[in-house]
Amino acid sequence: MLQGPIRDVDPEVARLIELEATRQQQTLRLIPSENYASAAVLAATASAFANKYSEGYPGKRYYQGQGHVDVLENLAIDRAKALFGAEHANVQPYSGSPANLAVYFGLLQQGDTILSMSLPHGGHLTHGWKITISGKFYNAVQYGVRREDQRIDFDQVAELARAHKPKLIVCGASAYPRIIDFARFKAIADEVGALLLADIAHISGLIAGGAHPSPFPHADVVSSTTHKTLRGPRGGLIMCKAAHAGAIDRAVFPGLQGGPHENAIAGLAVALAEANTPDFRTYAAAVVRNAQVLAEGLLHHGFDLVSGGTDNHLLLVDLTNKGVRGKVAAQALERAGIICNANSVPFDPRKPFDPSGIRLGTPALTTRGLGEDAMRTLADWIAAVVASPDDAQLLEKIAAEVADLCAGHPAPALN
Repeated sequence: MLQGPIRDVDPEVARLIELEATRQQQTLRLIPSENYASAAVLAATASAFANKYSEGYPGKRYYQGQGHVDVLENLAIDRAKALFGAEHANVQPYSGSPANLAVYFGLLQQGDTILSMSLPHGGHLTHGWKITISGKFYNAVQYGVRREDQRIDFDQVAELARAHKPKLIVCGASAYPRIIDFARFKAIADEVGALLLADIAHISGLIAGGAHPSPFPHADVVSSTTHKTLRGPRGGLIMCKAAHAGAIDRAVFPGLQGGPHENAIAGLAVALAEANTPDFRTYAAAVVRNAQVLAEGLLHHGFDLVSGGTDNHLLLVDLTNKGVRGKVAAQALERAGIICNANSVPFDPRKPFDPSGIRLGTPALTTRGLGEDAMRTLADWIAAVVASPDDAQLLEKIAAEVADLCAGHPAPALN
């Protein structure tokens, strides 16, 4: 993977790349927002398209030499529309956060009200959290989950919508383990005359693979990253109804961005082709089944799962009953070769930098071909680590077992 040229020019960077590839190969990646892109996707992102500046849109560029770029970008657009059933697609956003900001910039005026999911209850920073530009430039009113079952409180959503009359309702999450009911959000949005944005960054691959309901035709606008369950390059994607196409395109360029990263768009085009296959549908179903089997194993070990389980690719584990803080558990698991992240849980009494939970996901493990038996073993390992996070000998033993498991399931494009 181009290591020869890098090593010749910059051995220090080459060494870091090799170390990171080894780390990814020898550990189990359970961060729900991470995955493995295919060799074809990685090759496209390192292609000659990385050398081309292409400010503007196909047929309307500010520089010459765009013949192949225009064909490429239109190809990615057409593939996105076909895969998701969208009327319009913009493939230029640099990532998911700029994509969401473009939606706000294109459809709202500064100070307009948005109704979105609270970050501590599973939403995302860009859904109006107070320390971000989305929370400072717009009036963000936030809903959450019910205390009794940790499911989205639609009574609260409807009540807040009627009281605040938002211009835009945002649905979608970064730490919510259940199906998003897009139709129910749309009914509330229609009642108060709001537009509906579905942020499917985490679940776009599951939607593409038929393992989660689609936001279309309910949502007016859909945003996503491209590197999570979709298994593409690092990038962003906005899809919308035709009525909003002009506003969205103007918001992306020239509103927020200059020249797009055409090499990332090349990688996205490849990923979209890969996602439109029977094999990918099998993959998406396996991601969900693996998450559910992992949940069953953790429940067997007495773990407290937010909402009691999962319908998608992720689990949110509340460690309060285990007497272990999330950060302590995540650090111990890393020493055992199991990579996850500490995460707040709904109604968490602890601070975000020292939360009560951990977040686990199965997209990357499933890409490696790991199945239900491995998920049961993984649950056993997690239980052992959380029970004895300071037992260095135990962590070293599990890390060796993890490396053996990984060796039998090499990561794509790293072998």
